[in-house]
Amino acid sequence: MLRGVNVFSTCWNSSRHKEGGPMCDEIRELGFEYIEASHGLPLSMLPGLITAVEEKRIKVMGVHNFCPAPIDVSGDAPDAYRFTSHRPEIRERAMRLSLETLQAAARLEARYVVLHMGEVELFQGHEATSAMQRMVRHGYVGTPEYIRLKGQYVRRRIKLAPLYLARAKEALYQLADKAKEYGLVLGVEGRSHFEQMPGELEFPDLMAEFAENPHVRYWHDFGHIQRKHNLLLLNHDQYLAHLCPYLYGAHVNDVQWPQRDHRAPFMGGDVDFDTLLPKYFTQAMPMTWELSKSVTKEQILRAKERWDALHATLPAE
Repeated sequence: MLRGVNVFSTCWNSSRHKEGGPMCDEIRELGFEYIEASHGLPLSMLPGLITAVEEKRIKVMGVHNFCPAPIDVSGDAPDAYRFTSHRPEIRERAMRLSLETLQAAARLEARYVVLHMGEVELFQGHEATSAMQRMVRHGYVGTPEYIRLKGQYVRRRIKLAPLYLARAKEALYQLADKAKEYGLVLGVEGRSHFEQMPGELEFPDLMAEFAENPHVRYWHDFGHIQRKHNLLLLNHDQYLAHLCPYLYGAHVNDVQWPQRDHRAPFMGGDVDFDTLLPKYFTQAMPMTWELSKSVTKEQILRAKERWDALHATLPAE
């Protein structure tokens, strides 16, 4: 088992490059030996990425669904096709693209694939999340008005969620068989929006169903879950405690209050890495930096120095 190894997502710089090789070289210069090939990576960049791997300039630890990006979708759209859609053809398209991602992961000798499972279609878009974030930004967090609004959304989600959870489970069962064939772990990601599936109420049920399957595990995203913590939808520490038995790895990023995530850690954000890392994580777990392209190299290097010192204190396994 690898120890003390950090991973860096190509979401930070893939849009600045036309070829996969220079993209990998830029990440390697930051001191990261491993990458996660992220969603949004165009098919045209895969040959250069494969060459960089073959030449041992970089190693691929993981791949984020969908990768390569769907050619029929403009821009970076990992949720363009959902396993939870009411339309069978959309669910089928999501499955085909996911199977292509698993094939790409196997070709790149990756160890895991991060999955978005879909969402509960509560309102148009992410109306519930947007409404709660708006109230929080205006200082209403914890007020009776905010609690009433949140309660309305939670009750409606509980009523609607079983159908979407069932669809997510069905997709996961199919993908788990292929993941076993390829020797991959499927990391079901904790999401940032209230509407997304699975949420904090469904995750324990979903993970318990796959508890005996080593190819399905929980993938934590510090920024996503902190955003929900900031909306009083969960407690970050308690949430991790519930899912710790299924924890495989994490996306590392911080949050500027209340919802600006994918920031470099230790730069004034809300995530309490000093408490959460030693409590729930080990050096053997892949810890993948997933940062916005607006984060500078200087910020990354400063954050990495402190991160490496903290990471070195974690248990080996």
